[in-house]
Amino acid sequence: MAEPEIQGAQPAWRRVLQRLIARKPLEQILQEGRRTQMKRVLGRLDLIAVGIGAIIGTGIFVLTGVAAAENAGPAVIVSFIIAGVVSGLSAFSYSELSSMVPISGSAFTYTYATMGELMAWIIGWDLILEYLVGAATVAVGWSAYVVSFFSDVFNVHFTPKTTQSPVLWDSSSLSFKVNHGSYINIPAIFVSLMVTLLLVVGIKQASWVNRTIVCIKLVVVVLFIFGACKYVDRSNYAPFVPPRSGNSYGVKGIFKGTQRVFFAYIGFDAVSTAAQEAKDPQHDLPWGICLSLGICTVLYIAVATVLCGIISYRELKGQASPLVFALTFHDNTRWLRILIELGAICGLTSVILILLMGQPRIFFTMARDGLFPRIFGRLHRRFKTPYVPTIVSGVVCAALAGILPVDILGDMTSVGTLLAFILVNIGVIIMRYTHPHVERGFRVPGGPFLIPVPGALIALVVLVLSDGPTIYRLFIWLAIGLIVYALYGYRHSRIGNPERWSDDDVAYFQDSGMVFDEEEGPTKLDPMDNSERAPRGTLGNGNSSSSLQDNGILEAQPVDKQYTSHGDVRAAG
Repeated sequence: MAEPEIQGAQPAWRRVLQRLIARKPLEQILQEGRRTQMKRVLGRLDLIAVGIGAIIGTGIFVLTGVAAAENAGPAVIVSFIIAGVVSGLSAFSYSELSSMVPISGSAFTYTYATMGELMAWIIGWDLILEYLVGAATVAVGWSAYVVSFFSDVFNVHFTPKTTQSPVLWDSSSLSFKVNHGSYINIPAIFVSLMVTLLLVVGIKQASWVNRTIVCIKLVVVVLFIFGACKYVDRSNYAPFVPPRSGNSYGVKGIFKGTQRVFFAYIGFDAVSTAAQEAKDPQHDLPWGICLSLGICTVLYIAVATVLCGIISYRELKGQASPLVFALTFHDNTRWLRILIELGAICGLTSVILILLMGQPRIFFTMARDGLFPRIFGRLHRRFKTPYVPTIVSGVVCAALAGILPVDILGDMTSVGTLLAFILVNIGVIIMRYTHPHVERGFRVPGGPFLIPVPGALIALVVLVLSDGPTIYRLFIWLAIGLIVYALYGYRHSRIGNPERWSDDDVAYFQDSGMVFDEEEGPTKLDPMDNSERAPRGTLGNGNSSSSLQDNGILEAQPVDKQYTSHGDVRAAG
């Protein structure tokens, strides 16, 4: 029988386009998730603690004051409500997708299955802003509270030269300025590296530390709400929406404040990055995502209300530890200030812990798909953690935290998060129509449009209303990512270049703690998984499953595939 050519006669531009929109088959993603060597040690309470640990941090201890002073005034309370609503809508979408695709990689994995490789790369690159840059933001806030704590408790005063950023951002002139009184932020670098070391050792140890820290900071936040509420002066709420002044205040200031405090909510999606270390990810991930977000939203609104009531928003400008600073204006609050400083230090540590746990697992997932160098897919032989991307993430985080100011880092993290929320909401709609019968441990109530559409649209509006420089920096970052994809990811993608996954990969993935089936490609085997391995190009049932076929670009045929020297697909007779 003649061998009809499926792809060879197509022009180059069409083959490139097909590659860019090629989706990773959902069945393949689920199969990879069942075959894991990461230790499944996280229960439902652990996942809720992961969410709270990541959410309550810089947003409440640092950015509340920044957003009130520079953007919204007392209306920062409204900013928190809007951000909470948008995050809540997106949390439903994250919950459905995480129960349907319980694989580490978060929005990257969901986008790969719904919108194709190019969009998956964009969101994976964007998530670096959310997790890695986000961790750097928190490290800067941690540094400020450590300095304040040592000053209040031990009367030890650190020099600004080694505890502040050498670069500042002027929101009025929208330009960078040199901070001549500082060289580097050493405490921020220190905490980034220490957390990295803990994560290399293992997720269970990190989980135990996180649960302890979460309990401490929840107590401290509640103490601030009830301990400071007696100092509230209603006159501080007037005017609730300050009149527009330059780039600040007014209605637009509320939305700018929303974009800024959005950083405060980013942690809930970090729960989904721990999917392959969860005991029952399909049922426990939705609980972890929704409960952690709900608890934190209530606390955020309460803290913002009390803070704006005990001090004029104008006094909060430039304060990296606004809760403590506000209490200094009132008598008999030293004990409360010390508790808040201690709670903030513990709380911010847990946020850094969770964010630096999430980022390496996204790198790990992208490396497994060939979009990042293979070394990012290595597991430590003893600890079974992705130690290479963990170390790389920690070092880069330390460098950013030591140099850049908290507001720049926070704004970049927020816009990156908004973009991820938009794509995840769209992903739910697509999955409802392309994979309607796949089991879901949780479904977004009201069908595929009632919640995901408003979630995507509101996130888009907040993103568009962000200030110009932040949007420009986002586009520059994404442009750099596209260059990296063109130079490496496109050429090494597993679904686009199956012929590259050859004998050289066998020894590598065996050495890295993964198992490589010469027929199938690299997988991570679970000793409890007795399912038969499917040959490369199948889903385990003998049917063809190339990513291009899953897109409907190529017609699926129940025959073996052969790859030519050019990577074109031919049907064997």
